[in-house]
Amino acid sequence: MAKDAVAEHGESSKAPLVAAAGVNRAVAVVDIFLRFIAIIGTVGSAIAMGTTNETLPFFTQFIQFEAKYSDLPSFTFFVAANAVVCTYLVLSIPLSIVHIIRPRARYSRLFLVFFDTAMLALLTAGASAAAAIVYLAHKGNVRANWFSICQQFDSFCERISGSLIGSFAAMILLVVLITLSAFALARRH
Repeated sequence: MAKDAVAEHGESSKAPLVAAAGVNRAVAVVDIFLRFIAIIGTVGSAIAMGTTNETLPFFTQFIQFEAKYSDLPSFTFFVAANAVVCTYLVLSIPLSIVHIIRPRARYSRLFLVFFDTAMLALLTAGASAAAAIVYLAHKGNVRANWFSICQQFDSFCERISGSLIGSFAAMILLVVLITLSAFALARRH
């Protein structure tokens, strides 16, 4: 009878470990899914911004006004930041797969939290810089004599505005990824 009590005690102490591993495995599956969605957002934003240009004829076909993303350093930084974050997300997928196989892996999860946070900062900087220019393109600034260009370059403005959506969505997903990783680390005993 004493052996049964010891066996029951031993089994009950393993039950929370098995449950924690199951929760951490589920977190790892969600982690991979969110990384794939963030990849789609960042690559879509980079492509949408990087392929944006519009040319308007002015009086004759020899005099033309052109708007393209590479004319503005903030947009170039936006494309580069999205490309770097996308590359990081692709390269981080194998580590996320390791977390499915070994849900109790701690140091690799700390690695992901650290670099996810760094990529969030980079993506936030790029999206914020681009958002400021998009705002000026739409509204202008009367005090600085900067006029809105979106009445003339409507297609250009639509594309640059749309490219911000994927980037801001990826920022939200990175915040969720960091929170999930912190949750999985906190569940360790």
